[in-house]
Amino acid sequence: MQFRTDLALESAQNIPEKTEGISQSCEEYGSMKFYTVDVTTPQAAKTLGKPQGRYITAEIPPLSDNAEQSDTDILETAKKLRKLLPADGTVLVAGLGNTQITPDALGPLTAEGVLATRHITGELARSCGMENLRGAAVISPGVMGQTGIESEEIISAIVKSISPCAVIAVDALAARNTARLGCTVQLGSSGIAPGAGVHNARRALCKETLGLPVIAVGIPTVVDAASLASDLLYGNNDADPNVKALFEPRGSKMIVTPREIDLIIERGSRFLAAVINCALQPQLSLDEIKYLMA
Repeated sequence: MQFRTDLALESAQNIPEKTEGISQSCEEYGSMKFYTVDVTTPQAAKTLGKPQGRYITAEIPPLSDNAEQSDTDILETAKKLRKLLPADGTVLVAGLGNTQITPDALGPLTAEGVLATRHITGELARSCGMENLRGAAVISPGVMGQTGIESEEIISAIVKSISPCAVIAVDALAARNTARLGCTVQLGSSGIAPGAGVHNARRALCKETLGLPVIAVGIPTVVDAASLASDLLYGNNDADPNVKALFEPRGSKMIVTPREIDLIIERGSRFLAAVINCALQPQLSLDEIKYLMA
């Protein structure tokens, strides 16, 4: 059966080494590891099941066990994110998801902590000592079931209105392995399809649809139940088709999330907001950013 994962690192695990168009590397910084998967050709994208682009997966200490991530974790992840962004210009940060569903609330809660600075200009900026801030706009478009409007339609309209240089789309992700829930961050340069992790993919947010770079940022918060069961019973081998039927009665998709999901979402959103703020405002110290976020 096909395993469901939003993580390029997991998709690449069963790809033979030296596959043309796919390269992988790993770096360590203190308690963190950064795995980079570069997908450079259409054939490689088809093989991996992910669009062409760069995917950076950071392993962080479990959010459920740590009230705060270290300053090093925040700053090193921010450096990786900054390298995916254009050097100058206003950036639109979009927090995707539904605040009424805890595992899906990561995006909107992250957006609440991102510093909106696009409106701080002219004399106001000079009087506050913030004339060097990079412009940032923040939006939480909700989900189609709440608004009747696709997230892509809302964000596309805003892009046309304010002309940002890039979009950072924050969303909860799905993993294949439960060990990655709440302790993994993925940064990707190829955009994102909101809702794809729970089999409810909406219109993609990517360069093709918006006309500008879209950087996807997320933390896995759920695992597909059928994929989990098959992985536990059969490992990397093909599973008995009956396993999928047991975990998808009448075709219904079942999703598993940790019992500590409240902590993961609360702490994960705070961590990602700090990372995004540091990436966009490198002239501010982390202490200054934390003060402004408080």
